[in-house]
Amino acid sequence: MTAVSSSQAKGRGFGFFCVLGASVLWGTTGTAATFAPQVSPLAIGAAAMGIGGLLQMLLAVRNISVDRGRLREHWMLVLIGAIAVAIYPLAFYSSMHFAGVTIGTVITIGSAPLLSAIIERIFDGKHLTARWTLGAALGLIGTVFLCVAKARGHADSSVHTSLVQGVLGVVLGLVAGATYALYSWTAHRLMRKGISSGAAMGTTFGLGGLLLIPVLLVNGASLLQSWNNAAVGLYMILVPMFLGYILFGMGLSRVAATTATTLSLIEPVVAAALAVAIVGERLPLLGWIGAALIVCCLYVLVSQPHAQEGETKAQHV
Repeated sequence: MTAVSSSQAKGRGFGFFCVLGASVLWGTTGTAATFAPQVSPLAIGAAAMGIGGLLQMLLAVRNISVDRGRLREHWMLVLIGAIAVAIYPLAFYSSMHFAGVTIGTVITIGSAPLLSAIIERIFDGKHLTARWTLGAALGLIGTVFLCVAKARGHADSSVHTSLVQGVLGVVLGLVAGATYALYSWTAHRLMRKGISSGAAMGTTFGLGGLLLIPVLLVNGASLLQSWNNAAVGLYMILVPMFLGYILFGMGLSRVAATTATTLSLIEPVVAAALAVAIVGERLPLLGWIGAALIVCCLYVLVSQPHAQEGETKAQHV
């Protein structure tokens, strides 16, 4: 019994590490996009998630072949996840375009844990633990502080966004958060059905990538206008999206979707830190306090006992 618990704890710890690693990679996207300002958010989103998703499918061909029967059996979950994957990058990068990198990221990632919890409560009947609630509260307060601090920084530097654009950016951020929570849940649900993480993620993201190809064909010409734009696009495809979502899939096979989306709250912290270190932005004290609260949130979640979480360990790649 002790050996099993120890094995589960190690698997869960590895899952935390994978999700955090993916979130750190995702946190670099906003800074990377600043190096190609003339590329539209739709082009960046379609290229990153579209081609990155197709690469995931190619990598997982063997796993998909093995699990094709189960995938056909649960085709509705696959379809819902694929549609969510296709919508997510278009909404996310457009949100950053209209509301700003930090605010768009904070709205998307900050709303995802609550939306994920609602999805799991409705469809899985899952009850939230007091520890998760505490961690999520700390993380959400931290993201609000970070968002307010960055908004003040933009105001001080005379960078103003119109009310309509700001509201549109927030709405798109909520759409992105909902679709992020939805495809995380469908992928985790597929893994709980006995489908390997490689097959679940490869199929979901591959089909989502196919849906994004028309968007890329219409909007992607700017990615080829210069070597710099192409380099940014290639980085987005291979690092945050391809490698990042491989790590995320490995993490989802070991932790619940609510936990994974909450751990992703580290992404805006990374985005803000890179904006300060590379882009030259300034982060007020309130922003640093927000970042510290998010780190506290991660500590609460990482130190959570396995028995409290009640997660079902899925089949691994």
